[in-house]
Amino acid sequence: MTVYVDPRLGTPGFQNAADLLSDADRVVGINNQIFSTPTEPVSVIVFALDGATDGTGGADHLGCTFQSGGAIEVCASFGNPARVSGLFEAELSECSMNGSLCGFSTGEALSRWCAAVVSNNALSDFATAPDWAEAGMPDFVNKTEKSDTVPVSTGCGMAFISWLISSGYKLPKIAQEMVALGDAGTLADLYGQLTGNAADQAWPEFKKAIEALPGGVTSDDPFGGFPPM
Repeated sequence: MTVYVDPRLGTPGFQNAADLLSDADRVVGINNQIFSTPTEPVSVIVFALDGATDGTGGADHLGCTFQSGGAIEVCASFGNPARVSGLFEAELSECSMNGSLCGFSTGEALSRWCAAVVSNNALSDFATAPDWAEAGMPDFVNKTEKSDTVPVSTGCGMAFISWLISSGYKLPKIAQEMVALGDAGTLADLYGQLTGNAADQAWPEFKKAIEALPGGVTSDDPFGGFPPM
């Protein structure tokens, strides 16, 4: 891993870069455990993405494999290295998805859960499950949105994975099944693979569990599945 930093960020930016480099082995180790595959070399640049220096600029990369997406951009987060590590893992995890899921609502939800694990949930302000709840909880269990930028569909995935984890399924098992299902897979298919039940039972069972939540959906982990490993 090679880390670059925009020198205009000064000492706080250099510290973010140094902290990320020091944390790289830990992050990669967790990522490899989740996906059960080795990572490949990547480069990361820390800069003020969208002008932000508190991590809210997010992170991005251009492709869905290490070859096409190994040049990663992460937003600086002055004084909060956990956010930078989480943003890095969000993109690194997508490189580990074997060329699938990345760019889809399912892959985005998975990458955000991976980021939460690495950063000890330091990116909770990026939560999208409440957006899904406020939109009337549309069914993105039986269908997958071919976009990773829509909070409603990503939010459904976040809440669904929270439900699966709270039901006893660990994140590595979830991640590896999702990758095996590929782009054509749905969260319903994931439920079927994990539980052995019919896939068409996923949505009604999930919806029933959501409706039974005493406090509703106020975070990306409404079922309290964290930590998921």
